[in-house]
Amino acid sequence: MVGSGFSRTVNPAIQSTPAQETVVEIRVHGNVATPDQEIAELAGIRVGAPVGPTTITDIAARLRATKRFERVDVLKRFASIADPTQIVIVIIVDEGPVKIELTGNAGSPTRVVRTHGLHPLILPILSSEDGYGLIYGGQIAFAEPAGKGSRVAFPLTWGGDKRAAIEFEKAFARGPISRVVGGTSISRRTHPFFERDEDRGKLWARAEREITHALRVGTTGGWQDVSFLDQKDSFKHIGGDVVFDTRLDPMLARNAVYARAARTHFAFRNGDALNGSELEGRGYLGLFGQSVLVVRALRDDADKPRPAYLQPMLGSLANLRGFKAGTAVGDTLVAGSVEVRLPLTSPLSIGKIGVNVFVDAGTVYGESERLADQTWKRGVGAGLWFSAAFVRMNLAVAHGLGATTRVHFGGTLSF
Repeated sequence: MVGSGFSRTVNPAIQSTPAQETVVEIRVHGNVATPDQEIAELAGIRVGAPVGPTTITDIAARLRATKRFERVDVLKRFASIADPTQIVIVIIVDEGPVKIELTGNAGSPTRVVRTHGLHPLILPILSSEDGYGLIYGGQIAFAEPAGKGSRVAFPLTWGGDKRAAIEFEKAFARGPISRVVGGTSISRRTHPFFERDEDRGKLWARAEREITHALRVGTTGGWQDVSFLDQKDSFKHIGGDVVFDTRLDPMLARNAVYARAARTHFAFRNGDALNGSELEGRGYLGLFGQSVLVVRALRDDADKPRPAYLQPMLGSLANLRGFKAGTAVGDTLVAGSVEVRLPLTSPLSIGKIGVNVFVDAGTVYGESERLADQTWKRGVGAGLWFSAAFVRMNLAVAHGLGATTRVHFGGTLSF
């Protein structure tokens, strides 16, 4: 057998050396007023520079070290399929708020300029609360006064709730606390049961932790000063709560649950301290079509008699339709409802309209009394509701058994 072949010798050094990647273009994107050339200089990169294993991370680190950008992303892209050594560096930065100014130059009529300082946002406030009536006003808000995710607002309302406040909130992307809120306010409302004005000053703070998307825990503390029924009092309060909520939208929830448990300690300037507790549960079960069965139960309780300004009220959209807000007050309130909701619009619609039928039951009584001895009030009726991005309205016509037929309306316009 005759064989033939050939052989060659390859330099190992030449075989193992990859071709050098080189920057052929630098692109700058994002919300930015700084010229592209200046950003490239801050990044320490130029066309023709070699690209190494740490080039991308080094560029990002240099830009973040300048403290001029709220967000920095650096990407590596190939400029050519035929030649993988040609690299495009894409720099994406966010300098925060910017504005466009006219330059008066025909060749370059506009320019982007970074804005500084806080910029107010003026928003309306409009709501209707059964038992209090129309509440209207406005607020001035400032975004990110204390960094990303923060907000401070100065709401002022009139009508059923005369209130002036300073409110602050900040969300945290990481860490033991997910969100903090706090503020101070003064307000005057007419109590629906006693039909007397209640003046209240508040100072409060709250911290929340989102354990999972559905599970949250929180703690709230504060001080309040109250003038009511020709008496003045003040108290401190501190408490905690746990919320389990699988709803995507409270009005359109389906096959979901909501549960909340809270405990609060009250220490009064005049009178003995007491502990209050709140329990609430809601279940949403999908029926035929878009219809949903909603079952709700709640209990608001205290271990000692409460002052009149802290007693829960029975009636209205809050817990017993068919009875006016403030039908009765007491130290303990227990209520429940069974409701069928039927959306009339497509789930893809921006605004949702629907109808509902319901049966409510509730009672309120003193601390020394027993639930078993109470007479429950009941209401039956039907309603119409509307829900959109910034607007929610709820109209219900209900008959209180042994009482009268009432029309209830509630709504909010929020931003």
